[in-house]
Amino acid sequence: MADRLLEVKDLSTFFFTHAGVVKAVNGVSFTLDRNETLGIVGESGSGKTVAALSLMRLVPDPPGKVVEGAMMLGDRDLRTISDDEMRGVRGNDIAMIFQDPMTSLNPVMKVGKQIAEAITLHQDKSKGEALRMATELLARVGIPDAPQRVECYPFEFSGGMRQRAMIAMAISCNPDILIADEPTTALDVTIQAQIIDVVREMQAQFSSGVILITHDLGVIAEIADKVMVMYGGRTVEYGSIDEIFYNSHHPYTWGMLASLPRLDETEKTRLTPIKGQPPNLITLPEGCPFVGRCPYERPECRDDWPALEIVGPEHGVNCWVPADERLALRAGLPHLKEPAA
Repeated sequence: MADRLLEVKDLSTFFFTHAGVVKAVNGVSFTLDRNETLGIVGESGSGKTVAALSLMRLVPDPPGKVVEGAMMLGDRDLRTISDDEMRGVRGNDIAMIFQDPMTSLNPVMKVGKQIAEAITLHQDKSKGEALRMATELLARVGIPDAPQRVECYPFEFSGGMRQRAMIAMAISCNPDILIADEPTTALDVTIQAQIIDVVREMQAQFSSGVILITHDLGVIAEIADKVMVMYGGRTVEYGSIDEIFYNSHHPYTWGMLASLPRLDETEKTRLTPIKGQPPNLITLPEGCPFVGRCPYERPECRDDWPALEIVGPEHGVNCWVPADERLALRAGLPHLKEPAA
């Protein structure tokens, strides 16, 4: 039986603003097991990062608030434990690599000292021991000349090195769960591959569960075991990596996959964009947030959120289009076929 690390059920996080209520995360559920990587994908504004910040209890309040749901870390509900208990969880049980390492690192504090602070906060280590561990961590994540680099400031690091430093800080206390929010954004493909390798090595060493947040489906295909597709604060589809890439059921998932370049196509093959704009999270319809952009929508799509339909082992979709009709539609979409061997 899988070792369940995290179970999130019906998570809703809203922002109460002068313009109205922003439903950033709206009834999201997922699980994470030990040694498993969950990829969360979707356009900017779909709720991926807010879901992660909700787990870390880092949503600014006000205006944000987790209004519903449970976030079970073992037998502890992260939504209801005390602030002191949550401070013990952050960095120790759950660690997060934030989206922008330049703004996540203190610009006027040496990198080594920042990593050492995370160690002394959660472990019974002296400052000297913590700094030595920080040096070892920087070396472990592939930063050259770690004994010298530990004395550098963030501005003296390249983008890839700053991202590695954030990973070193995140794994400093051997967390059970690592949340990586867009860890490869704005990095060239060589550095992206190295960052992915570092995350893999960390997971293999500590048997951690990883939540990888990205809109890069190429990265997801490389590292994830299962995928959750978010749109407009909702989960519209989830499943194993093979199910999502080769047997997807939601029109939004089809749209994302159709917008990817393929190696088995010619240079003249045009990508298929998703028409329209992401929804305004203040004026969401009662039903599926993809209405208005979905080419297969019907009247009930706007009025009611569809019930979860199980379409395969650990594969579910929320869509009003009947299953047999979805299969026929999907069969006619050329970008969704498996690549030639």
